[in-house]
Amino acid sequence: MIIQNFDDLATTTKKKECLEILETGLQAANPENIIQNFVRPNEIKIDGKTINLEKYSNIYSVAFGKAGDSMTRALNAIIPIKSGIIVIPKGSKSIIKGKKFQIFNARHPKPDQTSVKAAKEVMKFVQNKRSDELIIFLVSGGGSSLLAMPDDITLEDKVHVTNVLLKSGATIQEFNCIRKHLSKIKGGKLVENMKCEGVSLVMSDVEGDDLSSIASGTTYMDDTTYANALEIIDKYKIRWKMPQEVLDLLEKRKNENIETPKKAKIENFVIASNKDCLQAMKEKAQEKGYKVCMMQLFGDIKEAVTKTLEKISVEEKTCIIFGGETTVKVLGKGMGGRNQELVLRLLKNTQKLEKMVIASIGTDGIDGNSVFAGAITENVKIDLDVMKEFLKNSDSGRFFQKQKGNVITNATHTNLMDIGMILR
Repeated sequence: MIIQNFDDLATTTKKKECLEILETGLQAANPENIIQNFVRPNEIKIDGKTINLEKYSNIYSVAFGKAGDSMTRALNAIIPIKSGIIVIPKGSKSIIKGKKFQIFNARHPKPDQTSVKAAKEVMKFVQNKRSDELIIFLVSGGGSSLLAMPDDITLEDKVHVTNVLLKSGATIQEFNCIRKHLSKIKGGKLVENMKCEGVSLVMSDVEGDDLSSIASGTTYMDDTTYANALEIIDKYKIRWKMPQEVLDLLEKRKNENIETPKKAKIENFVIASNKDCLQAMKEKAQEKGYKVCMMQLFGDIKEAVTKTLEKISVEEKTCIIFGGETTVKVLGKGMGGRNQELVLRLLKNTQKLEKMVIASIGTDGIDGNSVFAGAITENVKIDLDVMKEFLKNSDSGRFFQKQKGNVITNATHTNLMDIGMILR
């Protein structure tokens, strides 16, 4: 069971069913259940393409992202990896042991010195392999901050930029456009001068499974420009918050027409996405006799709430299953994250409606700056002003602590965005 406080939360039949459906979504995001669909001992078969593994003298792996260790373990169970590197977030204890793999625990969502050290080691590892060897890259969300190689700016500047962007309300694509243009490793630069063969298996944590955005397209390429990066800074009116060195670098490169790689050097395949979780949840809900409506939510959290409310049916035994990733503008100094805030906003807006269960969690097990994965609640009557106060303070985590509605999974060693539902 991935949901650790399942029994404490399953206080009613409806809540228990809701948690069982969420658990199904989390299991669908487990790399152990994904890698085996594409990898055989002698070949990788995906999207109608076959990679014959027998022709290589050695096979290595480089994994970075929240699912780095679990993807490596799943791959290593099928094919003998000679050696590899794993880069996962700090506080996430690697589930794979042994001398074969060099493991780094770097910071997320802001890079640290370990992110820089890991990036240098990965770059060296990749460039030292021969033409008759193969590297299988295992990429998952979170990789953007876990590997950091700042380009002509300091790590402090990079951290500062990350801080500003996290609070700006910028989308992950916009965020990563800026990161790619301040890095020596992202946007395909990692594999640009590689001599050996490579293939990248990717777990998507972005809208539309955009390969250039997942982990900032480290093994792919980049279709954005330095000019785009500057446009995003101006769009969110954050130029005044940016270090001068960062602005100077972006302006200089824009004028010099220097650019990130615009063509992918190796094949990149998306092997799992948020829709896989939603599909598994849909099947589970239908099994329980629910009529299901499925949707994905992206962008501003308030608009996402409006969209979801429109789908609520007056019929009994209905289930809205949603996934994706909303953006939240952090207003206060509270504790919480986009999932808990989404549940709180839905609770606030369903006070006068029939009884229902509302839940939303991050498949990575960490919601915002809290230790929780998300929240679950029934639309019980609560003073409107109290809810408004918690929202104003960006304090949804503490609100659900009082309600005993926080979902606990701890680090799940995977990342396919958020999943949630409304059950009637």
